[in-house]
Amino acid sequence: MPRFDPQALKAAQESARQKAELGSNTTDLLLSVGQEVVAPEHPHATEELATRYMGLVLRNPIVASAGPLSQTADGIKALADGGVGAVVMYSLLEEQIRYEAAHAAELEEEVNNSFAEALSYFPTTSSNNSGLTTTYLKTLEDGAAGVDIPVIASLNGSVNGEWTHTAKQMAEAGAAGIELNVYWVPGDFTPAREVEKRYLDILASVKSEVEIPVAMKLSPFFSSFGEMAHKLDDAGADALVIFNRYLQPDIDLERMQTTSGFELSGPGDARLPRSWIAALFGRLHASLAATSGVESVNDVIKYVLAGADVVMTTAALVRNGADYAGLLVDGLVGWLHRKGLTLNQARGMLAVPRESAVEEYARAGYVSGLEQAKSRYGK
Repeated sequence: MPRFDPQALKAAQESARQKAELGSNTTDLLLSVGQEVVAPEHPHATEELATRYMGLVLRNPIVASAGPLSQTADGIKALADGGVGAVVMYSLLEEQIRYEAAHAAELEEEVNNSFAEALSYFPTTSSNNSGLTTTYLKTLEDGAAGVDIPVIASLNGSVNGEWTHTAKQMAEAGAAGIELNVYWVPGDFTPAREVEKRYLDILASVKSEVEIPVAMKLSPFFSSFGEMAHKLDDAGADALVIFNRYLQPDIDLERMQTTSGFELSGPGDARLPRSWIAALFGRLHASLAATSGVESVNDVIKYVLAGADVVMTTAALVRNGADYAGLLVDGLVGWLHRKGLTLNQARGMLAVPRESAVEEYARAGYVSGLEQAKSRYGK
């Protein structure tokens, strides 16, 4: 375990005190400054782990990210019983919403063009009772009603349009917040500013539909991710989820074809998001959520030390079951006790110091790493 310099620990404690006095990130939207955060009673909830995330009060910072375990109300309940502080439901895709809207329009046109004597056999508008959107909203409603933790809905799209109206239906169904996953890989020569504008436009569309908080789940692939993070923060994003993993196809040499399978993340995937969280900590109003690369409690602790408000995982829960969340929570508590730290004191302790220029700090780390590599491998 790392040994902390007494002066660094003292500075971190003072920073935590000031943060508590001023309020943390965008949580002032739902929790007034100075208002005490009290965790709901639960075997894996203690007052010391109570966490503010994009205006929501969580019993602990472990969050089940969007994935296959939240496809049913029973799955959501299992995750809550397992010990997570919040659940992000699986994503409802823009393509699914558009397809159902087009199908409804076709059905309505067919009805309007029918013979008068046959009109009674057709509904005047599409009920969409068996559609994916309706199924999603029903699962969300049942899931949110059956647990005592926030359930966050997930919208996944790439082109601004009427599909963003679904955010309002999600809020009405009981979503505590919306996680907006803009999954877009510009395959042509789209100018960087147009790429950024699309993200900002989609965020604005969703924010105009709801009063509940909205998080942006992002990839790192921007010309300047730091600038983009600040733009989204200024545009009202209540949280940034760092990072989404893009599908990276492989090549099957025997069958001579491209494969596009999806694999669960591993601890090595955490280094890039952890670096950016450390760079952004204390520099935004938005909350910071870490995702990718969480397998053990050590991965959770590293993210917290970098400055994450919450740590999200699907891979660890898929591999080990929903109850594994409780082990992550208990492990975090045990580590904090051994170090004599509170969660607020530990959060951001190893982030880029606020008085440091991020670029110079990163460059210094790079040069130091190169020198170590030359010494270690150059013999």
